Amino acid sequence: MSKINELNFIQRIELELLWAFSWCFSIMPYWFKFYLVAPLLSFVLCYLLRYRRGVIMENLENSFPEKSQEELETIAKKYYRNLAEVFVGTVNMAHMPLKKIRRYVHTPNFLEESQHFAGSDVVVAFAHYSLWELGAFWDHLRPEWVSIGVYKPLHSVVMDCYYERLRTTPYSYPVPKREIMRFYLRNREKGWEGRKLAIGLIADQNAHLRPDSHWYRFLNQDTLFYDGPEQLALRYHLPIAYVTIDRLKPGVYTILVDMLYDGKSPAEKHELTERYVRRVEQMIQARPELWMWSHRRWKHKREEQEVREA
Repeated sequence: MSKINELNFIQRIELELLWAFSWCFSIMPYWFKFYLVAPLLSFVLCYLLRYRRGVIMENLENSFPEKSQEELETIAKKYYRNLAEVFVGTVNMAHMPLKKIRRYVHTPNFLEESQHFAGSDVVVAFAHYSLWELGAFWDHLRPEWVSIGVYKPLHSVVMDCYYERLRTTPYSYPVPKREIMRFYLRNREKGWEGRKLAIGLIADQNAHLRPDSHWYRFLNQDTLFYDGPEQLALRYHLPIAYVTIDRLKPGVYTILVDMLYDGKSPAEKHELTERYVRRVEQMIQARPELWMWSHRRWKHKREEQEVREA
């Protein structure tokens, strides 16, 4: 259920002003948004604000110990450029008619790869890589699916409603993380408005530390991952499609799809998450500047769990 009814009068005004600005910005010329605003914002983030500079460099140094300081600095500068484009591209989604989607979002192998899970609900695994919000449009070529974007609600109710509005389109519908199991159980038989469900999950954010947490070796560090895609796939025998969103040029992206799991083969516990981890790691190593380095990804250390168990 939308949180918009929880807003007071002032918050509603804030939301509508923010949406009006986003809509006006989204209809601006392509060159203005991605060749003027994005580079300017990148300069501000990198050189004036030095946004989370310490976190970014620490994450890069720990992830790529084999790289020189000069190489890491180059990645960091490119990362600020990508981060600026994430901000611009996200706001640009306020107005995304089908013609605009087809201009900026290319899906060269979707029709071919989607045959592997046609006629079925599917778990779609993403990462915080490139402009990940475009995952809402990964299936716009096949109207038999609707993208169910699983998200973590924000502390700000105004921003939460703003992102909910951005993510609600004819092709996608957002559902809070804590409600996804109930949502799927309610809709697995009839679908959503008669369409099959493509449940989009991003599992590379910092997971909660639990007594039974499983650690994965990721970018030279012991790392926790959410196992939501694996749990959903194994419990309901669903295939997992892994989606890579790559940046071709400013504002133009390609979405590639390939099968991570067929929904039928036996799999050991943690095996499917391990496959996901390896895909994400491979993607980051290819183009490290496109991943979300300013996030405190490694807040938890394996030693914390060992201390708790002692």
